[in-house]
Amino acid sequence: MPSPSAITMSAGKLNVPDHPVIPFIEGDGTGPDIWRASVRVFDAAVKAAYAGKRQLHWKEVYAGEKSFNKFKDSLGETQAWLPEETLAAFRQYLVGIKGPLTTPVGGGIRSLNVALRQILDLYVCLRPVRWFKGVPSPVKRPGDCDMVIFRENTEDIYAGIEYAPGSPESQKFLDFIHQNFPKDFAKIRFGSRDNAASWQSTLESVGAPKRETKIEVGIGIKPVSYLGTERLVHSAIAYALKEKRKSVTLVHKGNIMKYTEGAFKDWGYQIATTFFRAHVVTERESWILGNKEANAALTSEANARMIDPGFDMMTPGQQQKIVAEVDTALKLVPTHGGGGGGKWKSKLLIKDSIADITLQQVLTRPRDFDVVATLNLNGDYLSDALAAQVGGIGIAPGANINYLTGHAIFEATHGTAPKYANLDQVNPGSVILSGEMMLRYMGWTEAADLIIKGMDGAISAKTVTYDFERLMKAEGDTQVKKVKCSEFADAVIKHM
Repeated sequence: MPSPSAITMSAGKLNVPDHPVIPFIEGDGTGPDIWRASVRVFDAAVKAAYAGKRQLHWKEVYAGEKSFNKFKDSLGETQAWLPEETLAAFRQYLVGIKGPLTTPVGGGIRSLNVALRQILDLYVCLRPVRWFKGVPSPVKRPGDCDMVIFRENTEDIYAGIEYAPGSPESQKFLDFIHQNFPKDFAKIRFGSRDNAASWQSTLESVGAPKRETKIEVGIGIKPVSYLGTERLVHSAIAYALKEKRKSVTLVHKGNIMKYTEGAFKDWGYQIATTFFRAHVVTERESWILGNKEANAALTSEANARMIDPGFDMMTPGQQQKIVAEVDTALKLVPTHGGGGGGKWKSKLLIKDSIADITLQQVLTRPRDFDVVATLNLNGDYLSDALAAQVGGIGIAPGANINYLTGHAIFEATHGTAPKYANLDQVNPGSVILSGEMMLRYMGWTEAADLIIKGMDGAISAKTVTYDFERLMKAEGDTQVKKVKCSEFADAVIKHM
């Protein structure tokens, strides 16, 4: 048998040996139960797909509570949560997988998941959302939900640049804003003693007790950069084209946060039309080309009026800008159509959606969404909300990827659930499907397909863990069979 070796990356391509070393973190709480079940599924799928020609070689590395207990004396209480040896393994072997990790107690590391993403620069959080037939769902048509979320992983308010209320750092920041940006400082409602005291006086005037007022303002910084946006949106569009998806939606709150989320939206369109011009059409371009296709005699000004109903209320300069946009879009006719033939309809559609509206529409009109590219906080909200529509985070897979270096960590998206630890009860679906994503990322699609087939079969046969069993029975299904975590893995393997 060939010696196990590392996955490598060269010329933008992942090179996967037949016997790769895969580092794994077992996880805390229910992590050991889930890992024991999941690893059997992975090994069975690879064996069935490749008849022994390929094999995964697992290398345990440590993080979280298990790591802390093992290394606190030798490494110290901060480093023990996430040893350098673990980071070195993920750097060396490129691709790995992890279970759920507990939040460290004390200072140093706020979140092990965030730390891994930032230290290894895993800038894409990839969250596919799909429904398996038979999985209980709170919506009538969960099968309509088939999306892939590209969430930016290293910027936004999750960058962790925060200062505690009342701390010297927070006060220093407030003083800086006060001295250099007084108009902006005035928007910090209770950033000064005078404002705090004034509000306290108002409270006392309606009967509130006296108390000492302090300046207590927590500060968080929201960095959003062009390069951070470029690598995320480029990855999302490249993925959508490769997988023959229909659209990429840029989800943002740019109507309010114009220079961060608004910039993300504007840069997203710029990236799409700069790097992928022959393969994409923006939503506004599709309107312009569609209007021209419906009426070949349509003037640019008439077209502009159709795409912007407020055209007549604009200044002459604004109107000229819209007409110029129409003229630019019409130059695409040779490659995208618009004079007949509708070539633009076959292009990848690039559009945008405001975040709060998106959270409504993924529920009411899920078919309107396919691949989604968004910033860190929006992506966190959106991916978990979507998971609820297809069965919950118990079977929601996830990955953190750097498509340039090839580094990737696939992970459980749920918590540690310590009260269920060592009971062999919980649903291992999240880690199993994260492993399926890992195999597909490695190019081992035959093994990945077998895992999907096994999951489909196990759920269709109504052999499910307690979480699904409870919901299925609540919907009146009397044929469902509750199985243990380990037995669910058996069922998945059986149905491969």
